[in-house]
Amino acid sequence: MSVELALLGFVRRRPSHGYELYHELSHTPELRLVWRMKQSRLYALLARLEEGGLLRATLQPQETRPPRKVFHLTARGEAAYREWLEQPVAQPREMRLAFMLKLYFAMAEGQETAVRLIERQQAVCAGWLATQANDPEAPFPRAVRAYRRAHIEAIRDWLASLPVEWPEADKRNTEFHRGRIALRFSV
Repeated sequence: MSVELALLGFVRRRPSHGYELYHELSHTPELRLVWRMKQSRLYALLARLEEGGLLRATLQPQETRPPRKVFHLTARGEAAYREWLEQPVAQPREMRLAFMLKLYFAMAEGQETAVRLIERQQAVCAGWLATQANDPEAPFPRAVRAYRRAHIEAIRDWLASLPVEWPEADKRNTEFHRGRIALRFSV
């Protein structure tokens, strides 16, 4: 359920209807680098979050169309979102999507939240490296282990390259507009 919890981050900013969320997802360049979703999938995820008590919907009348569902974050949804945002991902394969979404929202929350997430992920990454065996084996298993170790080391190095401080002047480079966030930082 990790990826769908990212949707709570949008509703947390402001109550939104499904198409509004779809438009934001599909028109936010930073998110399109890592996440694309079909509209039907988005509606299914929103229904699942509502059924789980993380979102509640109100009906908003429209003059010439049926009323639309506007989603609001519940207290339970807020708690689930905060927990999701603070927790590092558990597997290296989750870095490409789940961690990137967490980083996107953590950076929007501010430097402290982003740094805390990065540091927690670095600790998990160190644990991943510690579990990698260097036992001499047959060629194929040895090649697989070497690949896994190199992948984790690349993640570790990338995490270390992320900025841990955003000076006051650089905060102007984070632009909040129309509910979207454009993040610019140098590595």
